[in-house]
Amino acid sequence: MSAVPRPPLPALALLLAALAAPAQAQHVAGVFSQGRTHFYVTAGSGSSFDQSYTVIGAGVEYFILDGMSAGLAYESWSGSDPGFTKITPSVRYVFYGVQTVKPYVGAFYRRTDIDNLPSLDSVGVRGGVFVTAGRNAYVGFGATYESYLDCNPSVYVKCESTYPEVSFGVVF
Repeated sequence: MSAVPRPPLPALALLLAALAAPAQAQHVAGVFSQGRTHFYVTAGSGSSFDQSYTVIGAGVEYFILDGMSAGLAYESWSGSDPGFTKITPSVRYVFYGVQTVKPYVGAFYRRTDIDNLPSLDSVGVRGGVFVTAGRNAYVGFGATYESYLDCNPSVYVKCESTYPEVSFGVVF
């Protein structure tokens, strides 16, 4: 009867560590873990065309990898003329390994349909930090730069903009 070879202890330790890594990553990534879905709503005010608007929107963000999400958002700007809507697919990466303050970077493409004017396409980048506000809650502070493609300054006045972002999230 031949003896069954035993794996060397370091190899066994590496195997156990590799099997435990996904569980540890999920714990570390928390609300930004692979497979998590964030739904959100927006409500507030904004300004464009030298007028004030009521802004209402909704979106979803799915984490395809720990820290990496793909999202889709919709906004309606109403209460002034012209009214418009925005549809925004996006990607974002959250540096989840940082303990309390988690930096993020992202990019997006946006289609803006404007009443009685040609539609606008834009691209942009964003960056900021999420601050842990509880086990499944966070507050976000950041900035966004957006550049409008094929923009005519005589019609739209500004063809790029930079603006702040503030968010609060509770993930179930």
